[in-house]
Amino acid sequence: MRKLILVVLLAAAGLYGQTKKLTLSESLEIGLRNSNELKISRSKVIGAEAQITSAGSQLMPQLGFSASYIRLSNIPPFEVSLPIFPKPIQISPVILDNYSLKLSLQQPIFTGLRLVSLKNAANWNYDASQSDLSSAMNDAALKIQNAFWNYYRAELNEKVINENLQQINQHLEDTKNFLANGLATENDLLKLEVQASSIKLQKIEAENNLDIARAAFNQAIGLPLEAATGIEVKEIRAEKSTYNLNDLISEAKNNRNEYKSLKFRVMASDDGITAARSGWFPSVYLIGDYYYNKPNSRIIPAVNEFKDTWDLGVTLQWSLWNWGYTSSQTTIAEQNKVQAETSLAQLKDAIEIEVYQNYLAFNRGYDKVNVAKLGVEQAEENYRTIKEKYDTQVASSTDLIDAETALLQAKTNYNNSLVEYELAKVRLDKSVGKKIY
Repeated sequence: MRKLILVVLLAAAGLYGQTKKLTLSESLEIGLRNSNELKISRSKVIGAEAQITSAGSQLMPQLGFSASYIRLSNIPPFEVSLPIFPKPIQISPVILDNYSLKLSLQQPIFTGLRLVSLKNAANWNYDASQSDLSSAMNDAALKIQNAFWNYYRAELNEKVINENLQQINQHLEDTKNFLANGLATENDLLKLEVQASSIKLQKIEAENNLDIARAAFNQAIGLPLEAATGIEVKEIRAEKSTYNLNDLISEAKNNRNEYKSLKFRVMASDDGITAARSGWFPSVYLIGDYYYNKPNSRIIPAVNEFKDTWDLGVTLQWSLWNWGYTSSQTTIAEQNKVQAETSLAQLKDAIEIEVYQNYLAFNRGYDKVNVAKLGVEQAEENYRTIKEKYDTQVASSTDLIDAETALLQAKTNYNNSLVEYELAKVRLDKSVGKKIY
């Protein structure tokens, strides 16, 4: 029901040109539902599940049915002539229309562990595909969160520039009044007008960046680029890390779905080797057939009627020489395992460095937020002091412009540090195998 309401609201917003404010959780819900990458991953899971059924079916009795009709050319009947009889005695009549119905049953008894190994490998590959799906969901969620927070960054920066432009416009009005009363010079006014023009250019650039960020966000959640979407964010609070690096690395090795997937594929490669080696062993099957033929060749003399017969037995098949096919298939399977194990070792190293980098980035992100916050406080105090001096014409317009520029830069740095902190936190959670959706 919640999903339905959300879709209706988005449709209504697009219809009336209104902006629908989306929270991060709503954005993730929409984006994950619309993700083409996840559709592919889910399809692979379904295919892997079908492969289990396919492999398991080979272990079960195989039942087959065949039917045929054959019209024979006419030949003389099989007759025996005896001296005591004036006419030959017909032993078997000629039956030109032959009908055959056959029901066959085959049950594998021993196949050199090939069928069992293939089924086990299919199970491991299914587990791997499930892990791949979870990993793909985290990747898609990270993509959405990147777009979401970059959109938020663009909104904050545009807001800061708009505030700065309002301040400049107010200063222009004040300076014009000063000029009219002989308290300011034409050069003071000109400097502020130049600064106002510069801020207006920054405003145009900020609006363009906001439009690009909105389009990227819409694309990330599967909506049209021009959809009228907005985002809703609660206050971001930077918290000092209490994580232990070794614990994080250990957690990542236990929880990372990519790591789990490769371990499952290593296990599947073991069963692949066993399946390849099965060619060196004989295969034994229990077979049985039921016939319903007209005429039935087992009944002598032949009669033009449907008769049923059956047989039951055991068959052995053994490839004694296949020109190295089995050994080459075994080598291929063994090398597949080597590749899987090596990939697992590489991934282990990659996970360790990724967790370490994200751990440092998260800690540095917290420090950057605090430094940037202090910078804003200092810039605001500096601006307040210069503004008071300018109002009494103790400070020049250049001093005021420098103070405003410093304040604008400090607020922009603070906004960027907040967003980078949030993204660093998300990346760290993802790198240790936590769900970020």
